[in-house]
Amino acid sequence: MSFVHWLVVLSALISLVGSFVYVRDTLKGTTRPNRVSWALWALAPLVGTGAAISAHADIWATTRTFLAGFIPLLVLIASFVNPRSYWKLTIFDFLCGAFSVLALLVWGLASPRLAVLLAAAADGFAALPTLRKAWTNPETETGLTFAAGLVAVLLVLPSIPKWTIENSAFQVYLLAINSLILLAIYRRRFKFLTARRMGLD
Repeated sequence: MSFVHWLVVLSALISLVGSFVYVRDTLKGTTRPNRVSWALWALAPLVGTGAAISAHADIWATTRTFLAGFIPLLVLIASFVNPRSYWKLTIFDFLCGAFSVLALLVWGLASPRLAVLLAAAADGFAALPTLRKAWTNPETETGLTFAAGLVAVLLVLPSIPKWTIENSAFQVYLLAINSLILLAIYRRRFKFLTARRMGLD
């Protein structure tokens, strides 16, 4: 394997470690995942993976997209053990579901490139409930998981042989959403540390 392929393997391992931490915290009850987000997070990337493979995208770049769906599936399963998890349907959830179904239909109509974009959009809509929860109740989330996701995406970027929609759309999206959720989780701590430093100065 080449160096960039080893980066993909390392990225996958980091993602798995981050997911196991989230699963552990979910089972302990310290993290409260929104099942709607995690269910749709599992669905959309798996649709995107199928669409990317159908479009003959690079398999190494597609691996990260597959993990973006497989890992949430593990969290979703663990959430049913945690009574503090919750299932709440909002307009965003319905929009995400609609995008996911539309992505499947477009893929079936032999338009895999558009299906990849729609799957990424669906995944983004699924992220909104968790992003909002992380903003208002950051203690209900495990920041390490999203930090691992961010590092994993950064590691996989050099493995993209050609920056096409099929190869890179999901990677760019994952980079953005992990950054936003991390900001939502740690913004209060950052403000506290900044205020404390300014007070000391």
